Amino acid sequence: MTRGNKAIRKAAAAAVLGALLLASTACEPSGADVSGDSKSSEQPSAGNAPKTGETASAKPGEAQAKPGESQAKPGGGSGSAGGETSKPSAPAAIVACAVTDLAFSATNEDEKGKPVRHLLLTVTNTGNKKCNLYAYPYLKFPYARAPIAVIEDSKDAPATLAPGEKAYAALLASGGHMDTYDTNTIPLGLRGPNPGSKPSEPVNVSLPGQVSFDDGARVTYWIPASGLALRFIMSS
Repeated sequence: MTRGNKAIRKAAAAAVLGALLLASTACEPSGADVSGDSKSSEQPSAGNAPKTGETASAKPGEAQAKPGESQAKPGGGSGSAGGETSKPSAPAAIVACAVTDLAFSATNEDEKGKPVRHLLLTVTNTGNKKCNLYAYPYLKFPYARAPIAVIEDSKDAPATLAPGEKAYAALLASGGHMDTYDTNTIPLGLRGPNPGSKPSEPVNVSLPGQVSFDDGARVTYWIPASGLALRFIMSS
């Protein structure tokens, strides 16, 4: 073999070797592709990937308020618990009349010229609220053994007086002709709602002139009608 032929063979072998090296390099992945640290992003793992039909939003009841929690309860803005509306307050109880809220007077019911025996006591509510008059006037003269007795047949319900309204009690001054007491005023106290309760401090009511009282004196319960009150004494 000549020297020229050897040179040709070496050149051909080198060409074949170069072609094989190029093909091998093209088939291998680059360093950037095989490196785990240089991946641009990670694929979601099977445990974190949303299932078919699910979205990335929160589950019902977690991100969204439960029904009835995200909205105010009816009536909650009014400050009442559980949405309940406040109940109307009960009407105020009517209190007993006080002497300071009343005006008193006494009139003669006998014919002119005759001794004064039949009297009509009148009380007027001069206050600004309703009040109750209980039982009957408490009438007791100084040093008397007992107050003037009441006519039980005249018993009535407590008289409720609105401002400006009146109630009446008929008073028979004499009938027994014993223990006579002459006076032109009479002390009048008010009874409370409970039987036997202590009467109020008395107020002196002016009488129509000098009147003679004795142990036969009687008084009625407080009654809303003057005529009805007088019926209990005019026959005596």
